[in-house]
Amino acid sequence: MKPVLLIDFGSTYTKVTAVDVEAEQLLGTADSYTTIETDVGDGLANALEKLHAQTGPLAYEARYACSSAAGGLRMITSGLVPELTAEAARQASLGAGAKVLKVFSFQLTEDDLLEIQQINPDIFLLVGGTDGGNTECILHNAKMLASIPFDFPVIIAGNRTAARECERILSGHEVHLVENVMPKFGVLNTEPARLKIREIFLNKIIQAKGLSKAAELLSGILMPTPSAVMKAMRLLAQGCEDEAGIGDLIAVDVGGATTDIYSMADGMPQDQATVYKGLPEPYDKRTVEGDIGMRYSVRGIVEAAGLKRICELSGLSQERVSELLAMLDEHKDMIPEPGSDLEKLDFALASMAIETAVTRHAGTMEETYTLMGLTYVQSGKDLRRVKQIIVTGGSLIRTARTGEIASHALASLNAPMSLRPLKAEVRVDRKYILAAMGLLSETYPQTALRIMKKELEHDGYSEQKNS
Repeated sequence: MKPVLLIDFGSTYTKVTAVDVEAEQLLGTADSYTTIETDVGDGLANALEKLHAQTGPLAYEARYACSSAAGGLRMITSGLVPELTAEAARQASLGAGAKVLKVFSFQLTEDDLLEIQQINPDIFLLVGGTDGGNTECILHNAKMLASIPFDFPVIIAGNRTAARECERILSGHEVHLVENVMPKFGVLNTEPARLKIREIFLNKIIQAKGLSKAAELLSGILMPTPSAVMKAMRLLAQGCEDEAGIGDLIAVDVGGATTDIYSMADGMPQDQATVYKGLPEPYDKRTVEGDIGMRYSVRGIVEAAGLKRICELSGLSQERVSELLAMLDEHKDMIPEPGSDLEKLDFALASMAIETAVTRHAGTMEETYTLMGLTYVQSGKDLRRVKQIIVTGGSLIRTARTGEIASHALASLNAPMSLRPLKAEVRVDRKYILAAMGLLSETYPQTALRIMKKELEHDGYSEQKNS
């Protein structure tokens, strides 16, 4: 036996997973409350006690961890044009596992500076202009930043013509230069910025989040939790040497405060009658819906779906739904009993969380007429051919209706221009292993892939919905 321990320091729970990398099997999983306000080592010790009650004592070959504790990796980005360099900066940040709190476009104002100081992010990503293009905006923004006191690192990933001047303007602060996130018009180059964000996370953010003591017990805290999930999904889709992946997929993580969507697919137009509009999106895309969550952001689900739709799905009256929502406002930790009204409401909320978040993540199609006749214009990713949906999150793994809830990720005849999947197999992460497998894949990619194939539970097939 060659056991490895994988740890996810979450904002609410610390999750531990033990794997035997020789036998390529899961040994056990457990979780405990994350004691960020005292010492995260306490929560880790509690989780390990639960784990070892299942597995017996284990002498680990290595211990790896990811973290989203204390709000995760909080970032602000600024760029030039909202649809171009600012969007490229946002994609680079999300792809690195960050929580993007604000995206500024064009020149920063005094009011923007006040907001930046109030947020006080972990990292600021400064971009703007293609190489050899506009320099005025990024230089202005560097000067504006330099005019306020701050102690967060700044990554400069904009027009290379202005990069060194921006560095001089911000002298006295921690500044990192990387390649432009959009060196040419419509060309993305987000990987250098992603790598630098991860490097700063490893070197600086761990101490700031109170994880330095726990780090002494580990072989390494490798990445933010969403980055670990992204890595796992990329591996599951593409495979590795000597082990094939399962193909293009969407992963949905419905949490208490946010809903994260990952897609592993090219998503570009499939026929000559369709033209693409906007910035091409990466194969591995992540979006975070900060207003969509099962407890802290429950009102955002209701606002997006409408109270009438929630009532229809839950089978409850408007009065009862309003009463339960008021209870959730006061008690974020409520867990539904089987057959209860709260369980019915959670079914509706989870269904609409997925529908809303995947609709926002997926692309759209428009019809337009040109001299050549009817033409289709695609914005964002075309996910209609994606055949696999991976779902995780408490509201999906603790219910018998997972497949029914997950079906709301699919295309609907009521929204024919949304490019969501038409038909897909549903796989469920009931043991919360996705982040752990992303960590494991750093050293044992084939083992991580085989465990995911084995442990992700099949929950049938779903097809395009009529409503």
